[in-house]
Formats: sequence, C-alpha cells, structure tokens
Amino acid sequence: MSRSSRIVLRAFAIWTVYVWGTRIWNIVGDETRSTGFKVVHVVLAAVSIAFAVATWIIVQRTGSRERQRASNS
Repeated sequence: MSRSSRIVLRAFAIWTVYVWGTRIWNIVGDETRSTGFKVVHVVLAAVSIAFAVATWIIVQRTGSRERQRASNS
C-alpha cells in the first residue's frame, strides 16, 4: 500500500470519528429527539467508529510490515 493511500485511509478514520462524535454529542443533547432515534444513531455511530478503528489498525499493520520488509532487504 502506498504512503498516500495510508494517509487517505487515516484521514478517513479521523474524519469518521470526528463527524460521528460531533453528531452523537448533538443528538444526545437534543431534547426534541425520541429515545429510539437516539439509540439508532448511537448504534450507527458505534458501527462506523468501529470500522474507522479497524481501518486505522489495518493501515498501521500494513505500514509496519512494509517498513520491516524494506529494512530486511
């Protein structure tokens, strides 16, 4: 995986956590939203953040393996 691809994927992960974190903060504090609405969106946020964390971990491991291979060559 190229360095630029790793940067884009990390930016995606950071952006996802930021957007969902902000969104959930606003939804939970909004008294006009129903409990069901809040629960559904918290679950969506948790799934999206889990995918972002998984993406970050995959990028980290891929980069580590590539650096290790380069140093062994």
